[in-house]
Amino acid sequence: MLEYNEILPKKAILLDGNPYEVLDAHIFRKQQRKPVNQTKLRNLITGKVTEQAFHVAEKVAEADLGVKVVKYLYTRGGEWWFCDAQNASQRFPLREETVGLAGKFLKGNTPVEAVTFNDTIIALRVPVKVDLVVTDAPPAVRGNTAQGGTKQVVLETGVTINAPLFVNEGDVLRVNTETGTYVERVEKK
Repeated sequence: MLEYNEILPKKAILLDGNPYEVLDAHIFRKQQRKPVNQTKLRNLITGKVTEQAFHVAEKVAEADLGVKVVKYLYTRGGEWWFCDAQNASQRFPLREETVGLAGKFLKGNTPVEAVTFNDTIIALRVPVKVDLVVTDAPPAVRGNTAQGGTKQVVLETGVTINAPLFVNEGDVLRVNTETGTYVERVEKK
């Protein structure tokens, strides 16, 4: 059980039988009253964000989340197919809501961590940075580059991102999967 002041960001708590991730927590006093922990919580199953206040006398249970390694295989018809990292014959699909936006940066046979609650996969932890090959890049166009010029390039997973003008087809780029942005060029063709 967590006390009201132990409910901090990045913790997983159990509220009304559902697992929540604490996104933000702020402990304050209202005039002469007792302290309150005002939190912003994200439901790990539905993804909805809510605000909840915890008072001094309140306690909350920590969510029992498990983690297992799974391997991404392919996407077909809106379903993302994965298999157990140790046994490729144990295949299963996940919905796009479970995979999240970072799923568009996954290559085939990429190992990822699956977060489980009551033996059900509720979320994926994709590596923060991945290296992907540029499959299509238009030629650089001369012009106003005082603020840094960018162009749209297509990566090997089919996703389009903005990259600097010097990026060419065949280059390997490091991409941040949380923001979907270019980080650096790893290899030059």
